[in-house]
Amino acid sequence: MNKNEQLRTFLLNNAKRLTEEWYDSLDKNSAIGVYASTDSKVIQTLKEQNYEFHLYVCNVFVEDEKDFFRSFEVWINKIAKDSEHARTPVSSVIKEFMRVRKQYCDCIDEFVRNSKDEIEPELINEWEEHVIRIFDITILKFVTAAEDVATIQLRAHQELIHELSSPVITIKKDVALLPLVGDIDTTRAKIIIESTLQQCADKHIAHLYIDLSGVVMVDTMVAHQIFQLIDALNLLGVKSTLSGIRPEIAQTAIQLGLSFTNIRIKSNLSQALDSDNQVSLQ
Repeated sequence: MNKNEQLRTFLLNNAKRLTEEWYDSLDKNSAIGVYASTDSKVIQTLKEQNYEFHLYVCNVFVEDEKDFFRSFEVWINKIAKDSEHARTPVSSVIKEFMRVRKQYCDCIDEFVRNSKDEIEPELINEWEEHVIRIFDITILKFVTAAEDVATIQLRAHQELIHELSSPVITIKKDVALLPLVGDIDTTRAKIIIESTLQQCADKHIAHLYIDLSGVVMVDTMVAHQIFQLIDALNLLGVKSTLSGIRPEIAQTAIQLGLSFTNIRIKSNLSQALDSDNQVSLQ
């Protein structure tokens, strides 16, 4: 067994000790996020994650670097996606990586002291430099993975917010309402079009009431996009009824030369619903 294999075996045999020493040395008073948890299950999971880290890292002394990271990135990505770590500042996670790196350097010193054979200083330096390099790459990969996860989560939250801001509410079997509230800029108008078309298709809507009474202001581009929505709904076979159009919106539409000819319009939502109810009763 060569020295690299001996070092790997030494680290592997001491993996559980390293985990316990690492957790015991945590500054619980200033710890943040997952490191400050008092939940026994969270603590146990944290220790298991740290122990699994050692099972991977000890192999770095006997494996090619590319092969090593090919398998080790599984652990890195798992930690980046872990809900407890996601609630922990990245700076705190990096701090713990650095503390564990110090453990590895100390372990190398311990291994050298306990070795029966003399170990060349060049090899010791090579090990220590290798540890520093591997931890630096690991930290960078973790930060990158954590940023990717955060971006995906942010995008999902934004999509949910946008969907909630333009909900297609089913009134009865194939009739629905789209109540628009607040300011509508070009970006939101585009999202409303995409979301509404998808929701109408998914819910098999045949008639959609679009109520604009809660819309404070729109610009010329937004007014044009509202009419684009109506045209797109027509292509899907969905009839539209506009209600609550404010004078300024009507003026903007006229200035754009937009035609109301093929659009059902009611002054308010109540009138629109009552009118259709009367038609269905006849």
